Amino acid sequence: MKKIGFVGAGSMAEAMMKGILQSGITKPEHIYITNRSNDERLIELKEMYGVRPCRDKNEFFAQTDILFLAFKPKDAAESIGSIRSYIKDQLVISVLAGLTIETIQHYFGSKLAVIRVMPNTSAAIQKSATGFSVSPEANQDDIIAAKTLLETVGDATLVEERHLDAVTAIAGSGPAYVYRYIEAMEKAAQKVGLDKDTAKALILQTMAGATEMLLKSGKQPAMLRKEITSPGGTTEAGLRALQDSRFEEAIIHCIEETAKRSTEIREQFSGAAIEK
Repeated sequence: MKKIGFVGAGSMAEAMMKGILQSGITKPEHIYITNRSNDERLIELKEMYGVRPCRDKNEFFAQTDILFLAFKPKDAAESIGSIRSYIKDQLVISVLAGLTIETIQHYFGSKLAVIRVMPNTSAAIQKSATGFSVSPEANQDDIIAAKTLLETVGDATLVEERHLDAVTAIAGSGPAYVYRYIEAMEKAAQKVGLDKDTAKALILQTMAGATEMLLKSGKQPAMLRKEITSPGGTTEAGLRALQDSRFEEAIIHCIEETAKRSTEIREQFSGAAIEK
């Protein structure tokens, strides 16, 4: 595996480093990290993973073949501007939410090979559902290299860039909606008499088991739902309550609003890039 550089050292960069190293596809000394000013964070990551902090831009870019952009999206213009003159022919992998491939290339001032990535926070436990898109300048080797790296933190699916707003709505923000559902289940469980710890254990195993059934059975969710719904039974009563509360419409509206906001943010960044 080629040498990798991380510009930015936050939680997503750490999740990626951890996955890459646990996979064994590269060595700690082949991963270089830098950020704007937080030396303590660089030292922390060095002590935890054995990676190489590097403040010398000439060395950083001379030593790396693949470049992860992992800073805050709002800092993109400034951060890319500070490294633009040093970049050579590295493959650029961006985890900057809202920044299109075109915007990233605009900030760099050249048509670099860019992979735009939308992971989610489950990357921290190597369970991310990640969507990624590629620029026309990226060749097949670039795509394979990027997918190999992304699969160290979960599943990675290649999609057209125009679909990344939908990926954001489903995978990027999706964990928050699952957590919100579990919060509601916990409150409901306590209302019907279960203590908090018992409720949490039952809910989490139920969620894990249901997901595993979908993965392993090959059946559609509608079929699995029908198999546990007896006429006049308890499940039917609960499903009727969800229908009365317009559960499906609420979920659809949630996803549509998330995708809409993702589009708005993307357009804001694109407009700012054009102005610059």
